[in-house]
Amino acid sequence: MSMYLKQIEQLVALQKVDDEILLLEKELEIAPKELADLESRGTELEQKTAQVNEKIQLLQSQQKNLDAELEQNGLRIKKSKNKLMMVANPREYHAMMREMDNMEKVNRSREEEKGALAEELALQLEEQGALEKEIVELTQNLEKKKANLEKRLGTAKKRLTKLGKQRGKAGETVPAPVMGRYEFIRSRIHNPVIVPVETGVCGGCHIRIPPQAFIELQKGQQILSCPNCQRLIYWCEHFEQTEKKTGKAS
Repeated sequence: MSMYLKQIEQLVALQKVDDEILLLEKELEIAPKELADLESRGTELEQKTAQVNEKIQLLQSQQKNLDAELEQNGLRIKKSKNKLMMVANPREYHAMMREMDNMEKVNRSREEEKGALAEELALQLEEQGALEKEIVELTQNLEKKKANLEKRLGTAKKRLTKLGKQRGKAGETVPAPVMGRYEFIRSRIHNPVIVPVETGVCGGCHIRIPPQAFIELQKGQQILSCPNCQRLIYWCEHFEQTEKKTGKAS
């Protein structure tokens, strides 16, 4: 294999390493965010639970006050009924009847309020139960995520260390100027950096390269760049021919 093909081969190998490094770096970036999202959701649920608990306490307090008022009004009505039997004056009798009627109307209104409060309290207690259940499930999920995250991060960091060594080895065969071009392109465009050219079309930008550039590429004497996207390019058939020769030799 010529030095040119060895260099191309090493650049392609280098790119595979860089592709995996990018994926791992993304993993290292995303994984903690997943955990942070769960923790944020936990905080949100705790705040919502506190609000629901506050509503429940308020409703229970209102319910207690209504019960006390109904009981007090009931006693007053009972006393008024007892007094009513002893009243001889028609005017006083009608006044007491009006007072009792008003108290009964107030009681009916309070009973309606009590019913509405009971319905709202039931809804809030149901919401409280649902939130508590979700918090328990979230806490369990969070614990699992934390354990899994530590394992994932540990594996990713070990793999990155190994890939760093592979990257250094892959770059040994490539001349410094070519390596500099590779790094320059890599810092400015999305992967891939080095792409094959098939039927005269760049595998990166998918645009046909000029005929003269394609002729130079086919010669296989120097590493060229796509005139359009600036990625490093190689003719795919160079490797197909190499593979055929290797196959015959074996």
